[in-house]
Amino acid sequence: MSTRPPTWWSHARHVLSDNPVTLVAALMFGLLVLLAFIGPWVVPYDPLASKAEATLQPPSAAHWFGTDALGRDIFSRVVVATRLDLGIAVSAVVLSFALGVPLGLAAGFFGGWWDRAVTRLSDTIMAFPLFVLAMGIVAALGNTVGNIVLATAVINLPFYIRVARAEANIRREAGWIEAARLSGNSDARILAMHLFPNTLPPAMVQVSLNMGWAILNAAGLSFIGLGVRPPEAEWGILVAEGAQFIVSGEWWVSLFPGAALMLAVFTFNLLGDALRDLFDPRRRT
Repeated sequence: MSTRPPTWWSHARHVLSDNPVTLVAALMFGLLVLLAFIGPWVVPYDPLASKAEATLQPPSAAHWFGTDALGRDIFSRVVVATRLDLGIAVSAVVLSFALGVPLGLAAGFFGGWWDRAVTRLSDTIMAFPLFVLAMGIVAALGNTVGNIVLATAVINLPFYIRVARAEANIRREAGWIEAARLSGNSDARILAMHLFPNTLPPAMVQVSLNMGWAILNAAGLSFIGLGVRPPEAEWGILVAEGAQFIVSGEWWVSLFPGAALMLAVFTFNLLGDALRDLFDPRRRT
């Protein structure tokens, strides 16, 4: 009697139920995604509306996270900022993944001049302090959301190149690769159908880590004035605007945006193991 192989959804349920920490991380990620989609419609106040009579009010029933120096509701601004920060991080990581993994697979599989060219590209990017390189790209091209995404994707590119290159270099002489080649599969099909699925587990761990780094990078650029422009709601801007009030005792202005930033990065760091298990073909038993 044959047994049916587990579906992707049943495998996902098994992975989430097997580790409570993974389940908590998945729930936190789901909350971030939900806030990104519905946040602007459920916040109690307009995140850009200022009220001179309500400046720097501490947390209360009317304003859960207090108000800033212009009387804007910090809770509303923190929630609305989720869409922008998450959008920047997802766009940058998807772009670097889509470019880096094929480049790394081709470099590790074919070797030769292609391997040398891709490796030199990766080494050149890694030779710079990555945040400084992102600053330079944004300063040269302009601090728009698109350029922030581009700069973040560029500094993340070497991680995917190296992971994919290492996996392809190790497995290109494996018996099952030789069997696929002898069966008449082209190099492109071997790369796409055989090597790429086996590259996904370590690459997805890298995706999880880079998501947190991308959010921190976007917030850091905004904090120093090279990111998203005020009055747009973005976590880095909110922390920067509140930093000057910490000494005078208005701690809530920067505390809550900083806590949201920390929780988002913490969530993506916890998701790494779950993503590896979800996309590892050897775990689907």
